[in-house]
Amino acid sequence: QVQLVESGGGLVQPGGSLTLSCAAAGVMFSVDFMGWYHQAPGKQRELVAGVTSAGLTNYVDSVKGRFTISRDNAKNTVHLQMNSLKPEDTAVYYCNARIRTHMMVPYVNYWGQGTQVTVSS
Repeated sequence: QVQLVESGGGLVQPGGSLTLSCAAAGVMFSVDFMGWYHQAPGKQRELVAGVTSAGLTNYVDSVKGRFTISRDNAKNTVHLQMNSLKPEDTAVYYCNARIRTHMMVPYVNYWGQGTQVTVSS
């Protein structure tokens, strides 16, 4: 059984910083894409930032220049460094990873439990 365990959310003032971390635990054969999504009340979940196993990254336009995603392939962890936070960044943030648990099975999408990020003065 694979689990994604998140940490690092919380309350921060506008202009502040937070780092989200996510660790994949369990029996894994390989981990492909890892990323962070967010979902604000009444809105759809959307991709914030993602990174492939080769280290290629992509970001939604609203966070470019402020957020940085990184991963440690040896530890199966992914981090999201969030700087210059704005009230509109307030949302529940979910870790996502595409994981194969065995070489004979396809990749499956796994999700973390979500962590609340609130940007407010």
